[in-house]
Amino acid sequence: MTEPSKVIHVRNVGHEISENDLLQLFQPFGVITKLVMLRAKNQALIQMQDVPSAVNALQFFANVQPSIRGRNVYVQFSSHQELTTADQNAQGRGDEPNRILLVTIHHMLYPITVEVLHQVFFPHGFVEKIVTFQKSAGFQALIQYQTRQCAISARTALQGRNIYDGCCQLDIQFSNLDELQVNYNNERSRDFTNPSLPSEPKGRPSQPGYGDAGGMYALQASGAGPVGFPQMANAAAVAAAFGGGLPPGVSGTNDRCTVLVSNLNPDRIDEDKLFNLFSIYGNIARIKLLRNKPDHALVQMGDGFQAELAVHFLKGAMLFGKRLEVNFSKHPNITQGADTHEYANSNLNRFNRNAAKNYRYCCSPTKMIHISSLSQEVTEEEIVNLLEEHGPIINTKLFEMNGKKQALIMFDTEEQATEALVCKHASSLSGSIIRISFSQLQSI
Repeated sequence: MTEPSKVIHVRNVGHEISENDLLQLFQPFGVITKLVMLRAKNQALIQMQDVPSAVNALQFFANVQPSIRGRNVYVQFSSHQELTTADQNAQGRGDEPNRILLVTIHHMLYPITVEVLHQVFFPHGFVEKIVTFQKSAGFQALIQYQTRQCAISARTALQGRNIYDGCCQLDIQFSNLDELQVNYNNERSRDFTNPSLPSEPKGRPSQPGYGDAGGMYALQASGAGPVGFPQMANAAAVAAAFGGGLPPGVSGTNDRCTVLVSNLNPDRIDEDKLFNLFSIYGNIARIKLLRNKPDHALVQMGDGFQAELAVHFLKGAMLFGKRLEVNFSKHPNITQGADTHEYANSNLNRFNRNAAKNYRYCCSPTKMIHISSLSQEVTEEEIVNLLEEHGPIINTKLFEMNGKKQALIMFDTEEQATEALVCKHASSLSGSIIRISFSQLQSI
């Protein structure tokens, strides 16, 4: 066994696996400071902030086979104790200098906009155009300078630097494009030589209020004073939790907080069970079962973005033998009343702390559930006894991470796992109130 290192070597990284996939796999164990894709070898190098974080990751994956997009990947300590700039450039293309830079943002915890990029790059020369986009490699931007020398200067000064403290690392290459084409001046693209371009009509802007993006830090640009960044719109910070881009089909612009759920099983559903399911996607304010339509309910989420996640991930999910219909309600909120259950102050809401982390784990129902907040004394048998009424349990794994007991339970179907989550989240087991969520792991 190679001696422990904060650099983790990952093998069998197929071309379908993106940098963002690897970030999602390792971010639960600590801050990732560098990531290098060695595409030619189907490998990757990931540098954690410290050795204990890397040790935690490898100890966990010694018991749980890591799998991404159905492909098993294999992890071990790297012989590198630290990734150097030379290592980071190992996957780069030919470095023929050009006035257009291709910038990839690694470990993107905070939103990066055209304005942020302009503040970072303009000290090195006149920036003519910026275009941002989402690719399999993650969030990227093309930045066109007036001269090639400005681009060379910027790359020399900024390569490998973090925009914010400990994250949003710049990976800069020279593009092989001759000229950027910009059609709109908006948050995704900008032509600084032509301010009269229209802004593309894209509906209402994302609303604030999705959790604090965190303190903004300064990047010390070469030959200039520190570049300070203003507080970003919080809505975009949510997108950053998904690796810089929202899941396909999620716009981030919805402003309707209330969701209408229909085709429920009225004999088995109640407000608390709906809370358990919908709280995976955001904080719950109120829930109301419609007495005149027993298979209908209204769920008011904390904001429009959380409501959009719930609609996106739960539409068509199976629960108690019924396929759920989940749509936005015409009602902006649920009025208080005898039939309305209040949850706004519930300490079971999941998004009061570590909101960005919780957003990252949002997904459609899966066959695997993850149980946390277990007591140290709990046994695998006790967990199985609690859950087996909901369907055949295919596999279980009880493990410890950061000194806390956790478990993975795999059912035969998504519906059985959903039923177990809906019925048993926030229940008491061996003296502890347990938390249940869906796991995106394919196997134990």
